Amino acid sequence: MNLDRIFNPQSIAIIGASSEKKSVGWGLMKNVLEGKSKRKIFAINPYRKKVLGIKCLPSVLSIKGPVDLAVVAVPVRVVQGVIKECCKKKVGGIIVISAGFAEVGESGKTLQEKIVDITKKAKIPLVGPNCLGIIRPLKELNASFAPLTPQAGGVAFISQSGALIDSVIDKAAHENYGFSSLVSYGNEADVDICDFLLWFKKDKETKVIAIYLEGLEDGRRFMKVAKEVSEEKPIVIIKAGKTEEGKKAVSTHTASLAGSHKIYSAAFAQSGVIEVDTIEDLLSVAKVLSENKKCKNGVGIITNGGGAGVLMTDYCAELGINIPKLDKKTIAKLQSLSSKHSVINRKNPLDLLGDAQPCRYELALEALLGQKDIYSIIVIQTLQIMTEVEKNAKIIIEKSKKYKNKPILTAFLGGTLSQKGIELLEKNHISNFSELKRASVALKSLIK
Repeated sequence: MNLDRIFNPQSIAIIGASSEKKSVGWGLMKNVLEGKSKRKIFAINPYRKKVLGIKCLPSVLSIKGPVDLAVVAVPVRVVQGVIKECCKKKVGGIIVISAGFAEVGESGKTLQEKIVDITKKAKIPLVGPNCLGIIRPLKELNASFAPLTPQAGGVAFISQSGALIDSVIDKAAHENYGFSSLVSYGNEADVDICDFLLWFKKDKETKVIAIYLEGLEDGRRFMKVAKEVSEEKPIVIIKAGKTEEGKKAVSTHTASLAGSHKIYSAAFAQSGVIEVDTIEDLLSVAKVLSENKKCKNGVGIITNGGGAGVLMTDYCAELGINIPKLDKKTIAKLQSLSSKHSVINRKNPLDLLGDAQPCRYELALEALLGQKDIYSIIVIQTLQIMTEVEKNAKIIIEKSKKYKNKPILTAFLGGTLSQKGIELLEKNHISNFSELKRASVALKSLIK
């Protein structure tokens, strides 16, 4: 299925454009007009003269010239007629935002089948219905009614839930997550998750694919496609509907087949898909995979807080992450630290003590990164009055550039006083975690 005209449209028709602030039709128009690209935007509404300065046309058939993408946000009762007009116009692709289809019962399901039958005969791909839309930050495309456009990055986020994407976008604005695309596909009446996976496989901007999944219509096809795609690009997934109560909620949300979670987990494992348990882990793992190379199993833990080091050791051990003993060469390199600070343990995790200055972090990083069976580092920083957050961050950045094949993740714990250092790390593509366990989960995803 060719989705190029949906993801790279040169002309967009918003069918159901509205001048009523905070309405879906208003949000769609506002978002598509915010991009600086030269694509043509058409407002379709027979009851309005203008929307946001754009002259309204009564129908998509009134447009002179081709239409790559039609975004439909009209009452469910008129969707079928609008779809017929789009097919007559031979648009490149259709996104149906409108709800009231299979997710509401048999009558909605029948209507959904009718509109899909129309688009399939016309060979026009349809996304939705009951969805938020599509966003491509690098292409300055926001064909959705999301509250804002996130920053560009290497992660494609595919979600059956549109509202979840809204929340992720808001979170991303505060935690430096970047996306190549965000896709809400709702009921997947036509274009399904496999079609999106195959498109993102060839998309040069996408390095990692993150998925929020409620259910699958064709599990066998998903396994086949996911295995094919995951061999080239990592796929990270969170599955909703694990409990019986959750399965019932899924059926009323997007009319998906929830199924047994054990079966899903087994299918993910066989397909090379990384499964996580929380939205935070979904975002963290996807980001880490997009910014780091894979590595062998063996982590060095450096901390200025003994308790934090113990917790990180527990989390890594539970996940099967090796914590190698420091060898004689590494211990020798650390000797100067030990002579000045006799209580430094010279073990892994390496406790630099609460009064650790930047020079101590530098020597420790150089020593542990030089050990052959240490393939990654987690640097933990707790905040004391003598902690120099920005200087520590600069040292970590310097070592990361020197040892490019050994990922460094950080856990700068704290809030306001740690923020400048965290921003510096993130700007240089070093992932920081405000919670220790999230750092260990993210590291696990990098291990070959």
